[in-house]
Amino acid sequence: MRISRGRESGPSEQRGPTFTGRVWADPVLKAEDSVGVNNVFFEPGARTHWHRHEVAQVLHVIGGQGWLQTRAGDGGPLTAGDTAHIPGGEEHWHGAAPDSYMAHLAISVGANDWLDPVSDEDYAAAFRGR
Repeated sequence: MRISRGRESGPSEQRGPTFTGRVWADPVLKAEDSVGVNNVFFEPGARTHWHRHEVAQVLHVIGGQGWLQTRAGDGGPLTAGDTAHIPGGEEHWHGAAPDSYMAHLAISVGANDWLDPVSDEDYAAAFRGR
């Protein structure tokens, strides 16, 4: 058993090559036994690359507005208070809206498999007509 009082020690970090735009992660519970918990902050327009998780991922939006999209085209807008479960193996991306930051708590279970970047065209299409 392990209890984290607020957040794990260690610096927040700006995420790099598997994200588009500026994204920061703050460890709530450092990865152990294939479970990682992070607060993640996306500036407007920032997003993950396409990726999948070995077991699952749960996202709980704590502020701002964003989007969650699967490779199959499922998904939709995210706003504060929303919680999403992404099953293992499902290719997806998530990130902030073009005109809003987004912060979420991400609980990731199992290894991440990072894939290709989300194109600007695919990102723009997600928000068209919203």
